[in-house]
Amino acid sequence: MDVFRVNGGRALRGTVQARGAKNAALPIFAAALLTDEPVTITNVPDLSDIRFMAEIIRHLGAEAERVAPDAWRITAKKLTNRAPYDLVRKMRASVCLMGPLLARLRSAIVSIPGGCVIGPRPIDLHLKGFTGLGCSVSIEGGYVHLDGRHLRGADVFLGGRHGSTALGTANVVMAATLAPGVTRLESAACEPEIVNLCEMLVAMGAKIRGIGSHALEIEGVERLHGTTHRVIPDRIEAGTYIIAGAITGGDVTVEGAIPGHLAALLDKLRESGVPVETPSPTSLRVRGDRPHRRQPVDVITMPHPGFATDLQAQMCALLAITPGLSIITEKVFPNRFMHVPELQRMGADIAIEGASAIIKGQERLSGAPVMASDLRASAALVLAALAARGESWIQRVYHIDRGYDRIDTQLRALGAEIDRLPAEQMPKHLEAGD
Repeated sequence: MDVFRVNGGRALRGTVQARGAKNAALPIFAAALLTDEPVTITNVPDLSDIRFMAEIIRHLGAEAERVAPDAWRITAKKLTNRAPYDLVRKMRASVCLMGPLLARLRSAIVSIPGGCVIGPRPIDLHLKGFTGLGCSVSIEGGYVHLDGRHLRGADVFLGGRHGSTALGTANVVMAATLAPGVTRLESAACEPEIVNLCEMLVAMGAKIRGIGSHALEIEGVERLHGTTHRVIPDRIEAGTYIIAGAITGGDVTVEGAIPGHLAALLDKLRESGVPVETPSPTSLRVRGDRPHRRQPVDVITMPHPGFATDLQAQMCALLAITPGLSIITEKVFPNRFMHVPELQRMGADIAIEGASAIIKGQERLSGAPVMASDLRASAALVLAALAARGESWIQRVYHIDRGYDRIDTQLRALGAEIDRLPAEQMPKHLEAGD
C-alpha cells in the first residue's frame, strides 16, 4: 500500500492532458456486452476501476483485451448471467452490467454492491426501471435476480429523491435497446457520460432520440453490432487540475478538456474571483496568482448541468483558503463530507450543519498526516496539501488510483513536490494520524 508525501507551497505551472472519463468508460465497457461482435474502446484511462471491470467481464465469459495503452477490445460471443459478490464488491459501477445482461440473455443475477462511505447509494431506481420494462425482480441472499422473458418497451419515470440517476439511466437505456417496442424514459440523467454512452449505442445500431435531454426515446432493435468508440475526456479530472492551479496560485492549462462539461465549476470559480479562460474549444486555463482577490461563494451540488458532486470536496479545499464565509450544500449525497475532519487537521475552519459545510476561509493551511476515505476526498486532500505550508502525508491513496491516472506524475510535471512511497517509509509516529 502506498502513501503520498507532499511538500506544499509551490505554485503549479504548465500544461496537463485530460485523460478519458472513468464514469463514461465503465458503462461503455458494460455496453460492449450487448453484441457478440468486437467492440473497440479508445481513450480509456489506466485505472484500477477499469481493470476491475475487465476482470468482471471476463468472468461473465467475454474477452477483454488491452490492445494499446489507452484502448481495449471486448468480444462477448458467449455470456453467463451471474456476477458474483467477490468481484462486484470491488467497484459499485459494476451494477451497470445488469442492463446489458438482461437485454442480451433476458436474465441476470448480480450481487448488490453494498455500502459506500459517501452515503447510501441504493439501486431502487434501477430496479424500478427494469420493472417498468416488464422485468420480474427479486432479491435473494444479497443478489438481484432479474427475469426478462417479458422485457418490452414502456413509459418509465426515473426521477428520485435526489434527482436523476446516471447509472440507473445507463442501465435502463441499455436494457431498452434490445426490448421490443418503444421505451420513453422521463427524468433521465443527461450527464456528458450518458450522452457518450448513447452515442456509442447509436453507433452499434440502437435507435435513441432525445440524447442529452431528460426525455429519451428508445426503439428496440433485434440486435446490435460492433463498433469503435472514443471515451470523452474526464471532466472531474480536468476540474481537479483547474482547482489545483487555483489553490496553489499557479497558472495551469488543461488540454483535451471540454469547457461546456464544466460550466457550473467555471461559473463558481469566476464568481470567486479566479480567472479562468477557454483558449480553445478543448482547453482550459486558470491563473490563480491573486489569491487575495478571491471572494467567498455558495455552492449547491446537483445533477448535471448543476455543480458536480464529484467536485465538491476539491472545491471545499479551495474555499478553505478563500477569505470570507462560504457554504457548500450537498444535494446529491448529503453525507459526502468525509474529507472535512481531515481538512480540519490541516487547519481548515469548517463546520457541518446538516447537508451543508460552513467554511470560514483561512490565510493558509499547514501540512499534516491525513487519511483518505474515498476517491474525491483523496483528491481534496492532495489539493490541500499542495497549498499547505510544510509536509503532508496522505494515506490510503489507492482510493485516488481508482479515478486519476497517475495523478502524482501529472502534478510533478506541473512543479509539485509530491512523491509516491511505500507505506513502510512513512514515519511511524505519523501513521493513522497519531
